[in-house]
Amino acid sequence: MKVNEIFHSIQGESSFAGLPCAFIRLSACDLRCSYCDTRYAYFEGREMSVAEVLRAIEPFPTRLALVTGGEPMLQPAVHGLFRALLEQKYTVCLETGGHLPLGDVDPRVHKIMDLKCPTSGMADRNHTENIRFLSRADEVKFVVGSRGDFEWACDRIREFDLVARAGAVLVSPVYGQVAHEQLAQWVLGSGLYIRMQVQLHKIIWPDAVRGA
Repeated sequence: MKVNEIFHSIQGESSFAGLPCAFIRLSACDLRCSYCDTRYAYFEGREMSVAEVLRAIEPFPTRLALVTGGEPMLQPAVHGLFRALLEQKYTVCLETGGHLPLGDVDPRVHKIMDLKCPTSGMADRNHTENIRFLSRADEVKFVVGSRGDFEWACDRIREFDLVARAGAVLVSPVYGQVAHEQLAQWVLGSGLYIRMQVQLHKIIWPDAVRGA
């Protein structure tokens, strides 16, 4: 598979935020979200075997691994990586744009699936069929860039009963575009049992471009 970068850092998002984590960022993405902060992963990377990836993360003092991108589901070999990580007793998370089928993902993997809001420019790529593959071990994430995005997200949360279907529903601001205080007020006023999240890694390392 083509790997963009591997590093050890603090997980900045999801219900695993704050935990030390082995990050495995795969290359390539067929989305072009307006707010993307990992454009360097669109094409850059090198071919690595599953065994090479395991050797690269073995020194990291953590048993939490995140497979992210880019878009990991573009590479069929990702399923072998999931199996190998699980066999090595890692807690495995998948961060995905949610626009590619997820039905074959090992159920032991914690899926963190985006539903793209309108200002991303990619809302028409949402594959809502994936919602039926979610379990209480999984999470749904909305990245909101405006009040309209937030209202759109609330409509989808109600439409698909996401609070009952997934273990967590996350709402995150586009960094530098929606103030944390503003999003907090929207969440409080929504009446929904949803979790506001911030990108913790950007607070800790605001100037980092990679590996954070």
